[in-house]
Amino acid sequence: MNTTKLKEAVIKKLETVIDPETNVDVMRMRLILDLEIDENGKAYYTFRPSSPLCPIAVPLALNTMKAISEVEGISKQTITVMDYAGAEQLSEILNNFLEE
Repeated sequence: MNTTKLKEAVIKKLETVIDPETNVDVMRMRLILDLEIDENGKAYYTFRPSSPLCPIAVPLALNTMKAISEVEGISKQTITVMDYAGAEQLSEILNNFLEE
């Protein structure tokens, strides 16, 4: 598996995830950081909402997760939320959701 091409496909897909408050995609807003894809197709990334109390952080995180899951070759993903009120708890909830 070519992890570079897979990462490029994930980035391209993330460019379709639009923040409805700004009409800008999550990549251009730099809400997705540290994106890595391992040789098994597992994506690891950090989601940083635009503010610590961003009212649409959860829907944006869910849309991000959905977009990544739609990329052919992605087997799993792990999301880490940072710089957000309750970031650790939200990371846990989102990752539990991904395991279902």
